[in-house]
Amino acid sequence: MFFASDNWAGAHPAINERLSRESTRFAAAYGNSDLDKAVEKRFNEIFERDVSVYFVSTGTAANSLSLASIARIGGVAFSHSEAHVIEDECGAPDFFSGMRMVPVEGENGKIDPAKLAAGIAGFPQDSLHHGRAAAVTLTQATELGTVYTPDEIDALTAIARQNGLPVHMDGARFANALVALGVSPAEMTWKRGVDILSFGGTKNGCWCAEAIVFFNPDLAREFAFIRKRAAQLFSKTRFISAQFDAYLSDDLWLGMARHANTMADRLRAGIRSQNSARLAWDTTSNEVFAVLNKASAQAAEARGARFYGWPTPLNMSEPVKDDETLIRLVTSFATTEEDVDQFLTICKAD
Repeated sequence: MFFASDNWAGAHPAINERLSRESTRFAAAYGNSDLDKAVEKRFNEIFERDVSVYFVSTGTAANSLSLASIARIGGVAFSHSEAHVIEDECGAPDFFSGMRMVPVEGENGKIDPAKLAAGIAGFPQDSLHHGRAAAVTLTQATELGTVYTPDEIDALTAIARQNGLPVHMDGARFANALVALGVSPAEMTWKRGVDILSFGGTKNGCWCAEAIVFFNPDLAREFAFIRKRAAQLFSKTRFISAQFDAYLSDDLWLGMARHANTMADRLRAGIRSQNSARLAWDTTSNEVFAVLNKASAQAAEARGARFYGWPTPLNMSEPVKDDETLIRLVTSFATTEEDVDQFLTICKAD
């Protein structure tokens, strides 16, 4: 019963097999192999336009270097106050971009458009002492398991455009958001005004595979040098490409995300049916936030369940009581119905 994170899951067998097959041959290094080029073309097909794609090893690298590519001297980048770039990346986006991450509030992990507009207004382009607005970054799916609708993305990118700011999307759980919405990759990104995407594979069945996708090739003009200087140009880049080759073939990536979301739906439905637990807020991706009585949580852990305790937000509709605890449960391609049902049975019994 591993619900701590989708990062805890292994790699899908098809991805392992593709890596194994790649390990027996010789190929050009530094992204110049036939496989690298073929996978880059596959990204064009997925996003329905020519894109510039650069492979990196981690989501932190993808986010940090994406922001570095659009940095301005004295710039600030706006993100949700609970976003990964501002909470969980040890200042890497600030370090690599030279910009400050400025938090913007909003319910359920989503940036509030009015607050974003007000935040941008506080950093005019001639603000020599305080810094100037430079970029907006949003997370899809969010850190709280919610998903921006296309209209919500439109609202944020419109504000960014009005202020001449590029928009980055942290898509560590991009596939989970995509299948939750039932839209195409293009409809969730560049057709909504997104300029750069951190396209995550690691949380969804890959071993170590992230891509930075530029929808405006002009923004990628200097990126090869940024990636090299950040030590993210792999000599054997084809091993990242091999993972994406399997990941994107026959829509494996969407199937894995759909399964993870379905297992989260099963968790949500089971928790709603119990008296000893409740959902902390509604989510639509593969993250579930639940309030359990402490005895149930301890019993689940004692019987092998793994999950994280979560800090209690100030604006929860129903406060967490002294004998309760707020936890995060994350499903993956490897989560089974038995895992979910066993966890729910333990919680119901205690």
